[in-house]
Amino acid sequence: MSCFDEIRQAGDKRILLAAHRGISGGNIPCNTLAAFEIALRQGADIIELDVQRSADGQLYVFHEGKEGPHLLTAKHFIRDNTSEAIRDLRYVNQDNEITQFGVNTLDEALEFLRDKCYINLDHCWHFFPEAVACVRRQGIEEQIILKSGPKQKFFDIIAECAPDILYMPIVNTKDDCFDILCSMDINFAGVEVVFSSADSELASKAYIDKLHRAGKLIWANAIIYRHTVQLSAGMSDDTSLTGDPADGWGRLADMGYDIIQTDWVGMCREYLTQTGKIYKKHV
Repeated sequence: MSCFDEIRQAGDKRILLAAHRGISGGNIPCNTLAAFEIALRQGADIIELDVQRSADGQLYVFHEGKEGPHLLTAKHFIRDNTSEAIRDLRYVNQDNEITQFGVNTLDEALEFLRDKCYINLDHCWHFFPEAVACVRRQGIEEQIILKSGPKQKFFDIIAECAPDILYMPIVNTKDDCFDILCSMDINFAGVEVVFSSADSELASKAYIDKLHRAGKLIWANAIIYRHTVQLSAGMSDDTSLTGDPADGWGRLADMGYDIIQTDWVGMCREYLTQTGKIYKKHV
């Protein structure tokens, strides 16, 4: 049995942890194979990675628009460069010093993660067919989670090119796509929710119970992009690390979310395991 098979079976019983761009810090940049390896060692069940397309149509693991802080020079946008130029780019570390790490192709990342975990391909909704073609070349369709905003045009593309691959829309404020997706020929696995207030519908017991009754998963985010934008009403990594984790990771677990995305997989997993919150209470 592969590591992925074990994770897939465990997902019915316990919360799954998604590593946001792997685990990075020090000299290890995010969205690199090294960051993914560290995340797996810390117990990540899902690796979230970003996908970008080069000027010559090659897919790379890189977050769009982050060339400035993450690469040696801000002039080299992935989307504007060919693969020949991208091969020479190097990430910088947290002190803006050059590292040994280059930008990996999506094929390289998928091959590296084969049989190890679920893989969430983020930021690839404008080129879903190309990303799906890459997944099919690797033959790892069962490991993949695709996501996008809740727009009909993306639903239609998924229905056409990837009806068999797990799909989760990213919703905020209000979920008005549940019934639509249930009626489509899509492998509708669940919903990623983003909410800034604990009074949001997406944070309500009624909404969470509704999805669980339908057999759907709910993904919540403890990560912080910027402190002024809360993705889970303050139930965040920051709260968990600098305050009481019961008010961050613990609350998300108690509310019934099935997947928690974090930048601190090891500490999150340790806390949830020690408190017994890693196990789903709604099963």
